[in-house]
Amino acid sequence: MPTRRNLMIVIADGEHVRFVRPGSGRTLRTERTIDSIAAHRRSSDLGSDRPGASYHSGSTAHHAFLPRHEPHALEKEQFADAVAGLIKSGSGADGFDELVLAAPPRILAAIRKALDAETDARVIGALAKDLVKTPDHELCTHFAEWVGPPRHARGG
Repeated sequence: MPTRRNLMIVIADGEHVRFVRPGSGRTLRTERTIDSIAAHRRSSDLGSDRPGASYHSGSTAHHAFLPRHEPHALEKEQFADAVAGLIKSGSGADGFDELVLAAPPRILAAIRKALDAETDARVIGALAKDLVKTPDHELCTHFAEWVGPPRHARGG
C-alpha cells in the first residue's frame, strides 16, 4: 500500500538553487531559494582581472600567463558542492525520501559527484535542463514523470 510521498525537487544552476515540493493536486511550490554570493559579481571582483606576467631571460619582453581557471567557473563548482551539502543535510527523516535534480548538464554532474552514496541512492530522476527561472506554475510539465501518486516498492 502506498504511503505519503516525501519528494524533493532541487532545481539549480551555477548561481541559484530552488527547493521545490509537490503541493495539492499536481502543483509544485518553491519552499526555499538560495543565491550564490558570486551570482552578480564580475570576474574582476572574484579574483584578478588580469593574468600575471613573466619575463624571458635575456629579453625585456613580458608574456602574460593564462589563468588556470576562470573565476566564475570556479565559483559555480564551489556552489554545486554547497548545493550537494544542503541536499545531503536534508535527506531522510522529515527532509525527503525521493529526490529529483534539475540543472544544466555540467552543474548536474558536479552536484551528483558531490553527493554521498546514501543521498545519491534517493535520486529517482535527473533532468539536464536549466529551470531556475521557470515559475512554479510551469514546472509540473517538466516533472510530470516524477510528480504524482507514491511509487510502489520494487518487486511488488
